[in-house]
Amino acid sequence: LQPDEFAGFVDGLDDSWRGLSVTMPLKEQAAACGVADDDVLLTGVANTVVLGEQRRVHNTDIAGLADALAAEGVGPVRVATVIGNGATARSAIVALVRSGAQLIEVQGRSIERVSELRQWAEGALPVELQPRSLGAPLDPASELLVSTVPSAGLDGHLDSLQVPSCPALRAVFDVIYHPWPTPLALRAAAAGLSVLSGLDLLVHQARHQVRLMTGMTVPAEVLMSAVRAELERRGRA
Repeated sequence: LQPDEFAGFVDGLDDSWRGLSVTMPLKEQAAACGVADDDVLLTGVANTVVLGEQRRVHNTDIAGLADALAAEGVGPVRVATVIGNGATARSAIVALVRSGAQLIEVQGRSIERVSELRQWAEGALPVELQPRSLGAPLDPASELLVSTVPSAGLDGHLDSLQVPSCPALRAVFDVIYHPWPTPLALRAAAAGLSVLSGLDLLVHQARHQVRLMTGMTVPAEVLMSAVRAELERRGRA
């Protein structure tokens, strides 16, 4: 499904559909196809479409990312680094600020795009954002690294990030879940850091999606078991 086809696809769904879980590159299109919640209005992206008399769109990535960090025991951080400047990066920045981050370093291939992200963040949130080129050494005060880019996007940059030697770093959250482990995750694990994957984000944001679509709750463990079983099935196929 291409981005310019998304609105027509949603309009064509019948009453047997309760909602949609949306991933890239459709999150910006999803934001425009219903009544937006506050987080969608803030970030301009949605990952959840709830169908009904009044179509509603939500961004559950923000709460999901915060819940995943809490479940891993990664407490509030004051300084963090985010790699990437797309939809997931915006959600990560909001989640980090709400958990207490005051300074966020954002690395990207395009300083111009990162600077645009800075204008948005500092205009909407109580945070200082520092634009950096992709692969710059991590801020020595950074306690958490969140990577929102494909593994190939970090090719040639892992050494310069200096993840193992960053003195304050406690955890790495790489939102990729396949293939896993990523080179970044392997380096973080070897350095004794807490490591979270895209499965953690997928499961914890999905708990909010289930609630929005059905009014019911489901334990994260049940969803994680289902996701791992499906990945194993695909691996055997």
